[in-house]
Amino acid sequence: MSFIHIKNAVKRYDTKLSVDHLNLSIEEGEIFGLLGPNGAGKSTTIKMLCGLTLIDHGEITVDGVSVAKAAFKVKSKLGLVPQELAIYETLSARENVTFFAKLYGLRGQELQRQVDEALAFVGLIDKENDKPATFSGGMKRRLNIACAIMHRPKLIIMDEPTVGIDPQSRNHILESVRELNRLGSTIIYTSHYMEEVEAISTRVGIMDYGRLIACGTRQELIEQAAQEEKVVILTDSSVSEAAIQELELHPMIERIVRDGRTIEAYSKSTQACLQDILFVLSNHQVKIQSLNRVEPDLESLFLLLTGRTLRD
Repeated sequence: MSFIHIKNAVKRYDTKLSVDHLNLSIEEGEIFGLLGPNGAGKSTTIKMLCGLTLIDHGEITVDGVSVAKAAFKVKSKLGLVPQELAIYETLSARENVTFFAKLYGLRGQELQRQVDEALAFVGLIDKENDKPATFSGGMKRRLNIACAIMHRPKLIIMDEPTVGIDPQSRNHILESVRELNRLGSTIIYTSHYMEEVEAISTRVGIMDYGRLIACGTRQELIEQAAQEEKVVILTDSSVSEAAIQELELHPMIERIVRDGRTIEAYSKSTQACLQDILFVLSNHQVKIQSLNRVEPDLESLFLLLTGRTLRD
């Protein structure tokens, strides 16, 4: 059985179906990127996986242990880095990590050693006696990670760990994710930054309306996105409605997206219809400033599947 196995998981809040018969397997040693627009069910899935929310139907196991039947045992195996900071501003960095370490039953020299390791790992050992109230946003995020990993969990779940921080801190956190994975942790990583997920994930899952609608390696998903190509055209003035309608009637064009002076044309083969696009625009006296064929990527697939961009 997979390290994480979610089978037909269902969660309702009153009449709203948040997670709809979700099926997902994650192997040990993966960095699994979990994507989805707001309201897709990602946070609810994470809460069920951590035992923070009861599952209504189905089954979730972590390392062969049922979350429903042995939530405490599962919690001992995982570290959660929540989107909202889970640190105490009035305690020092060391006191924060020590507090969470004691919750996991660490005591004595083992506690001190693992607190030292966690603070050193996130680059805060020289700030161990300072309080988070004096920290930058990036330093607080790193302390949040230290509090989640000091017990050396087999599974680490990171929910939007780089929100609102500077590029240097973001790079530090991404490198920390890679290193934690090299040290043996399986990682689930959610983010609104597609480039982060592409950079670190071994596989990616896309959720929408409580279901998993795509899952695979970056290359496998991009091959799905390749079913639809895109041409981006910048014009010197806004394009008339008549020109847009003529383009939309073309049998090889899937859809046209207009944003001011920019036109995006989507087709299964932009090369086959590019000449026709140029002919239509020329007929309508539209002058082109630039034209680019965009290679398929995860952002393209996400838009194709959900109809939204990741940050909508």
